Amino acid sequence: MSSQHTFDLPVQGMTCASCANRIERALSKVPGVRGVSVNLASERARVESDAAELGPLLAAVSQAGYQVPTQRIELAIDGMTCASCVGRVERALGKVPGVGTVSVNLASERAHIETLPGTPVKDLIDAVAKAGYAARSLETAAPVDKRVELRRERWRLIIALALATPLVLPMFAQWLGLDWMLPAWLQFLLATPVQFILGARFYVAAWKAVRAGSGNMDLLVALGTSAGYGLSLHLWANAGHHGMPHLYFEASAVVIALVLLGKYLESRAKRQTSAAIRALEALRPERALRVVEGREEEVSISALRPGDLVVVKPGERYPVDGQVVEGHSQADEALISGESLPVSKGPGDSITGGAINGEGRLLLRTTAIGGETVLARIIRLVEDAQAAKAPIQKLVDRVSSVFVPVVLFIALLTLIGWLFAGAGIETALINAVTVLVIACPCALGLATPAAIMAGTGVAARHGILIKDAQALEIAHRVTIVAFDKTGTLTSGQPRVVHLRAAVDDDDELLRLAGALQRGSEHPLARAVLQRCTESDLQVPSVSASQALSGRGIRGQVEGRELALGNARLRDEQHLAAGELEALARDWENEGRTLSWLLELAPQPRVLGLIAFGDSLKEGSGEAVRRLHEQGIDSHLISGDNAGSAGAVGKALGIDEVHAQVLPADKAEHVARLRQGGAVVAMVGDGINDAPALAAADVGIAMGGGTDVAMHAAGITLMQGDPRLVPAALDISRRTWRKIQQNLFWAFIYNLVGLPLAAFGLLNPMVAGAAMALSSVSVMSNALLLRRWKP
Repeated sequence: MSSQHTFDLPVQGMTCASCANRIERALSKVPGVRGVSVNLASERARVESDAAELGPLLAAVSQAGYQVPTQRIELAIDGMTCASCVGRVERALGKVPGVGTVSVNLASERAHIETLPGTPVKDLIDAVAKAGYAARSLETAAPVDKRVELRRERWRLIIALALATPLVLPMFAQWLGLDWMLPAWLQFLLATPVQFILGARFYVAAWKAVRAGSGNMDLLVALGTSAGYGLSLHLWANAGHHGMPHLYFEASAVVIALVLLGKYLESRAKRQTSAAIRALEALRPERALRVVEGREEEVSISALRPGDLVVVKPGERYPVDGQVVEGHSQADEALISGESLPVSKGPGDSITGGAINGEGRLLLRTTAIGGETVLARIIRLVEDAQAAKAPIQKLVDRVSSVFVPVVLFIALLTLIGWLFAGAGIETALINAVTVLVIACPCALGLATPAAIMAGTGVAARHGILIKDAQALEIAHRVTIVAFDKTGTLTSGQPRVVHLRAAVDDDDELLRLAGALQRGSEHPLARAVLQRCTESDLQVPSVSASQALSGRGIRGQVEGRELALGNARLRDEQHLAAGELEALARDWENEGRTLSWLLELAPQPRVLGLIAFGDSLKEGSGEAVRRLHEQGIDSHLISGDNAGSAGAVGKALGIDEVHAQVLPADKAEHVARLRQGGAVVAMVGDGINDAPALAAADVGIAMGGGTDVAMHAAGITLMQGDPRLVPAALDISRRTWRKIQQNLFWAFIYNLVGLPLAAFGLLNPMVAGAAMALSSVSVMSNALLLRRWKP
């Protein structure tokens, strides 16, 4: 009879009895649930279930439209060697009360755990220890210097190779026609330290696996090399006076040396795949110059608080997120946003911590510190993406869970089969050892996470933040990219695109309009004044300025009473547009916003017409063209009128334009495209486009450098450059291809190697080399992604 588990879940969002009923129904449908009671007053749900997993209960509450608050805990896991280890750690953590979801990454050697609030970290660490591994909290434990560990691995490898090399020299001598062999006692002295001192790690890990009731790579290596070593001792002891038989000390020693070589190269490659995280973490300065009562004092970053004033000298890194209070300079944000050119900074401008200051001295007011800074949020996004499992990894996990028992069974069959075939115990045992040695699940465990770490890392260096592995896996199949218009393909800032004077020349029209707009913060006013600056016009002063609600503005300019506003203002003054009427209609059909410049006194008349439009972002046309080159259709979904949206679509060569679509209806448009069989990526600014981003197969949010954590999107572009959209799809396609290649090689090594070993066509040394090569080839293939550029 199965044991029953009780879960006490805090639920957020309940407002009435119907909410409680809805949650109760949702939880009752979860397999294994025996009873549910929901208390509206305490906002808690009590669940009795035959199953120990919390994850399905959390998912049921979420699907009902409510939320169970959770906390995220990250642990560093030491001692994992293969995919089987990953599965065992995940199962151990999943059994801890209060744990919802667990994701363990072999490449980064970390566990990401979602738990109910209050779940003790100690319980998680103890569960990992019982499974045979060591765990430590990344928040409280001191970080381990991987370079020190790598140096230790290198020295162990050098010693192992030095001891194993003399053992294989006679084999090479035979190829040259020389028949000699090291004395048995010398072989014993060389092989024993390799087997039991340098190879102790395999025995320790194997024993922990057996004690936990499972198997791993270390168990296969320990069994295989121990069998070869033991067989050598047996043959040596029973040689008597009949001459020295061939011993297999060299096979066991060389296998261990080759496995250590593979683990060393694998560790080096792991360090390279996490280079993106280390590069971002290196951007954080440890000290800052704080200004207190006019004095500058050097303090640690942890001592700063929001609102503190900080001095940044030329060439230094900005220590915090802040706003410029005083000074002018530039910020090199290349490693943060991928923006290659320095960005000018002056009073009022925002600064991202980690960027490099130019030649100016700046005084900043701190706006964010610690984990709330843009850089910290970027690092979290990249870490989360690298820790996440792609959906295809579920297949690998299922294979890995039964891999070691199957290999042990095949080795036993090999031993029995050769004995039944009439071969001696020596031949049968060596072939069984070869089976154990060549069957390494390391490559299986590394295939997917290594590619994901390399792909998301190189993407982050170029300003493309991929939120999770699922977005990466889906993005390579995208067939339609749907763009929002304003802020995505266009700058979102109006500019003067047309003007026509009815009385004077165009410059005079612009000069008078600029005078009326002086001092205004309205976007159209800024567009007029910017055009005046570009045309190098001297704008006269204005007096008696008065805003006309919903119509425009009026004022006195050079003794004339002027007004600038919409058609309603012109109609109120009963002024005829004359020959500008047809031009106004044409510009309106283009989706332009029109402003009429009127003279009210001394001579009422229309002075001219100005048309405003949104400017296309640099690179918008190139982005659409690159999508077409990748075989991807482009759609424009905009809330603007048909004329404005159509003009943008025509200018960029977009395949389909959908205009006058409300923000709430954009998600329906995306859903209809998906129902038609398309895989849709939606590109928007991540705010009013959030429903559409969530409705798409992949949401791509255009970030602005200060707001990158857009939760509705699977991919965030740090720059507002549309060309990063095809680049993001390209890196996802290349990463997916690496995952497929890695899984192919990981499986093919075993599919080919196991039969060859079982039929006696390989020896243990070749098997050990092949096993080491499998892991190294998978990691090396993934590292090729680091050469990618948008």
